Order: sequence, then C-alpha cells, then structure tokens
Amino acid sequence: MSFELLPMISSPAELKSLSDEQLKKLASEIREALCGLVETRSAHFASNLGVVELCIALHLVYDFRKDRLIWDTGHQIYPHKLITGRFSQFHTIRQKGGLMGYPNPHESDYDLFMTGHAGASVSTVLGLQTADDLLFDDGRRSVAVIGDGALPSGVVFEAMNNAAGLNKDILVILNDNKMGICPRVGGLAEYLDKARVAPFYNGLKRDISWVLNKVPFGDSVESGLSQLKDSLKTLLHGGMLFEEMGFRYIGPVDGHNLTELTKYLKMVKDVKGPTLLHVFTDKGHGFAPAIQDPVKFHAPPIISRSAGGQVTVKSSSSKAYTDVVSEAIHDEMTADEKVVCITAAMCEGNKLGQVRADFPTRFFDTGICEGHAVAFAAGMAKSGLKPIVDIYSTFLQRSFDHIFQEVSLQDLPVVFCLDRGGVAGPDGPTHHGVFDNSYMRIFPNIIVAAPGDEADVKPMLNYALNAKHSVSMRYPKAGAETVQRRPALIEEGKSEIIRWGKDGTFVAFGGLLADCVRASDKLAEEGLDIGVINARFLRPLDTEVIFRAITETPFVITVEENTLVGGFGSAVLEAANDAGLNTQTIRRLGIPDRYVEHGERHELLGDLGLDAEGFIVAAREMAEKSRLLMLQ
Repeated sequence: MSFELLPMISSPAELKSLSDEQLKKLASEIREALCGLVETRSAHFASNLGVVELCIALHLVYDFRKDRLIWDTGHQIYPHKLITGRFSQFHTIRQKGGLMGYPNPHESDYDLFMTGHAGASVSTVLGLQTADDLLFDDGRRSVAVIGDGALPSGVVFEAMNNAAGLNKDILVILNDNKMGICPRVGGLAEYLDKARVAPFYNGLKRDISWVLNKVPFGDSVESGLSQLKDSLKTLLHGGMLFEEMGFRYIGPVDGHNLTELTKYLKMVKDVKGPTLLHVFTDKGHGFAPAIQDPVKFHAPPIISRSAGGQVTVKSSSSKAYTDVVSEAIHDEMTADEKVVCITAAMCEGNKLGQVRADFPTRFFDTGICEGHAVAFAAGMAKSGLKPIVDIYSTFLQRSFDHIFQEVSLQDLPVVFCLDRGGVAGPDGPTHHGVFDNSYMRIFPNIIVAAPGDEADVKPMLNYALNAKHSVSMRYPKAGAETVQRRPALIEEGKSEIIRWGKDGTFVAFGGLLADCVRASDKLAEEGLDIGVINARFLRPLDTEVIFRAITETPFVITVEENTLVGGFGSAVLEAANDAGLNTQTIRRLGIPDRYVEHGERHELLGDLGLDAEGFIVAAREMAEKSRLLMLQ
C-alpha cells in the first residue's frame, strides 16, 4: 500500500481539511504503517490497531497545542505519533536513537508524560486541568484515555474521587476492549461486561445528558428529566458506578465509527464537571489475526504477510530466563500444594500460561494492581501458604509501601520473582528494571538474591520457598546461559567461586556472570589471571569470600545490571569500609545515575560497558592502576 495522506500530515491541524472518505483512508494508512512496522521488528501492535479512529477523532475535536491529552499506558501511542508529524521517523521507533515506543516529551510537544506504567493518567490530567484553571483563562480542556485493563488500578479511583470533589472539567475516555495484555479480570471486568448488554439505557442516557446540559428548560422540566434519569439508573445498568462517583457517564460509543465518535466528542467537549465517555473498541481492529488472538499480537515478534493473506509469526528457539523461572514455578507448585503464584496482569509476559492452566485454584491474576498483589500475598503467607509474586522489576516499584508494611515489617515469607531485572531493551526507561537491588536491599527481613545463570534458577527458587524470610529473586530479560562448572549448593548468604585469580577478581551479582567468565577467558590470553565470583546474594552479603578477594587480589570489580546508587557495588563498599579494608582497589560497574534510553539490549549494555568487552577494558585499566601503585 502506498502512503498518500500520512506523508502530508505534519500536524493534527491538517486533519480538519480532510473529507470523511479521506479520514477513513488515513485510518487505513495508519494501520498499514503499523503492519509494516511489525514486519521489521517486535512492537506493540494490537492495542495500537484498536485506537486509530479514537486518535483521529480526538485530534479533530481538540487542539492539543493548548488542550491536554494523556494516553494511559502509552504503548498505544503509535497512531498519535503518526498524526503529530512523525511519519518520516516512524520506521525508527523502538530502535536506538529513534522514536520511543511510548510518549516522549523530548520528541514532541504533543507528548506530555512518558506513560509506561498504567493508571496515572486521570491523576495527571486532573493536575493539568487544575493548574490550567489557575494559570489561564482560555477554555483549555484535559483528556485522559485509559483502558479497561488499567481501570482497576487503585490510583484511578483515588483520582476520580478527587476529580469529583474538585468538580473539574476533565474528560476520561474509557477505551474498553475487554483486554489488558491478557483478558481483564475481576469484578470491575464483570461490571463492564454488563454495560455491553444495556444499549437502551445508555442510548437514552446520552440523550438526557445532552438535554440537561445543552437545552435551557425550566426548573420543573429539568427536575422531571433528572428524576427520570435517576429512575433509569436504578432499573438498568449502564454507567451507574461512575455516576455515583460524581462523573457524568456517556456511552457506550462505537470506537471504530469515526463519524459517531467525533460527534460525541464534540458533544462532551463543553460539558461541565468530570465526564466519562465509554468507548468500545476491538484490540487488533483491522487485522484479523490480531482480533482473533489479541494476546499473541499484543507485542508479537516479527510477522510475515504473504500475498495470499497468510500471516506467520517468527518464533525464537532460545530459552529466556523468564521461561526457566516459569518452569521452576510449575515444578514447585507440582511438588508442594502450599505454593501459590500471583501476577499482576502479566500472565503472558511472565510465561505463566501453563501454571494457570494446570493450577487454576492456586494461580491468581490481580489485574494491574501491584500494591494489592503484594498485600494479598502477605495475607496468604500469614495463613501458611507459600506465595510467589511474579512481577516485572519496574512494576513492583508500584507496591513499595506494601513491601515495607505488609511483608517486611511483619517478617512474612513472600517470594518475589522480579522479571526484567536490568535493561529491558526497546521498551526503554519506563521499563528498565534497574532499581530493585537498591529498593529491596533497604528493607530488614528481606533476602536479596539473583541467579548467576540458568543452573542457579531452580535451586534458588526452591531455597527461597523454604526460607524463613522473604526473598527477592531478580533475573534479566535475556536468553538463559549456563556457565560450565559443577554448581555449588545454594546456601543463604553464600557466593560461589567460579575461578580464583591472582591478578584481580570480577564479583558478579546476577545475569552478567557469563560475560564475566568470557572476559576472564579473554584476559587470560593476555596474561592476566582474573577470578570470577558468582555473588548470588546481595543481602546477606558473603563478606568472607568477597573480603578475601579484596585483600588477596590487586583489585575487585563488582558487576550488576542495576543503578550504581545503592546497589550491589555500594553494599560491597559499605561492608568493606565498615571492616576497615582499603576500598581504593574496588571498582563498581553498573547503570550510571541517569535514565537509560531505549534500544536493543546488547546495544545498551555495550554502551554502558556492561558486556564482556566492557569488563575487559575495566580489568585492563584496574590492572594498570595496580601496576603503577606497585611502582610507587
């Protein structure tokens, strides 16, 4: 398909000059651009296909040069980027140095926040509108687009409660496609399902809302209509929940009927007070395979389309750490009926489909409610179960207070499996899991561990499930590797000596162990004998082995895929300083004190000096420093 309209769109203002037929053609071109993209790389796909008409309609009705727009969970931002003048750069999205796969204020004034985590859009839009009301008097409006999967997040209801109290003129668009990444769960999901079978109530409700807001009837007529409206709420389903929370509910509206959608957006634009527009969309709309399997096509690997319309998805034969951990969880649940597994809307991402299928009564998906998931697990642990909380490192940050209050303070044995611990690749700074070593190690009663390779995973999980305290076990978004040796038993607070060297030592915490071994092998060819220690534990730290390396070898290089601020290297420095050791021979390698951009994992690690080549350079530099000190 050739692109006729997209190259002409340098700003949303140009949409207003297009005819209805041209707008429909533009929607088709956007979908073709999305299809073309996933033929070259993995990208968020089905969710973007589902919001094409909604995105066009929003930019037709509002002027977001002054009005405000926040896309909650911004991986659905691709059509917005195309409409806001970034078509010529679109082929670079999710590539190092190219467009970000999420909103990015550094790219465009139309992107206000980097929204990679769900649920905060209503809060930020309320803040924007409140500030605009104080600072400006030009009728600015603020819009949040939030999905039904993100809606159950507790912060959403906190924001809606506040919005109703402030009575601000904000619009919340509920993009209801019956999906998060996986099918939505919980009581609110059932409530929304009921709204789908109440068209009469909602259709009449829309008309009443229009009359009450737009037509200057007398008090008696307005009062009568209000009573009729309230009576209908008690008889029929509709948006009663949102109405009772102080939001004017309008909908449901067909999210793929551009004409109807535009009409209702125009209708609600000047409605006073907080308003919720309920829009139905199909995740994957316009691409049949994605509609049939929106989970598979949420962020698929590279796809291929044949001339006959057949679609194939490139599969990877390599096993990732996520696969190894999910298999280990399955094994533990098979062996011990007290083991349960909890995830927060990430069953697919955490590869827990088989666990869910085989243990339906012991698998729990809480939806995008990480704080609740942790407190939920604490209750289970208190009653004698062995809960595993399997959540991405970056998303577990949302439950920080519950880790403190409900788990650590109570000293309850909850196992945290922190997926994507480290650089997460093309998803970028919202998804890099580079803070968990720092934020987990501050809590008393929590053991902080990380497998060095695939061979460590299953025994470490078994150890964690039988420990007396909580255990945090992090692992990277990477292919699983195994370092050739006879693995030592997993013992609390004990590291593993892979090899001892007389010229220096790498001490690796986590999944970069294999790169340390490769660096050691290469350095040996140069005549440098560099040892490698698999730390395994950050808390408690194996001071016996690490102190031996500090005192018996010329230098120690700590290696971690975590921010250097408060991480594993900091723990080593602190312990050495407390013991009165010389810390001048210790060098820390990890994530610098800045946010890391998006790009392929190997590219980012290379730039950060966190691969075998980077370790070789660091070891050479430390060896030269040691030689010069010897000469003094």
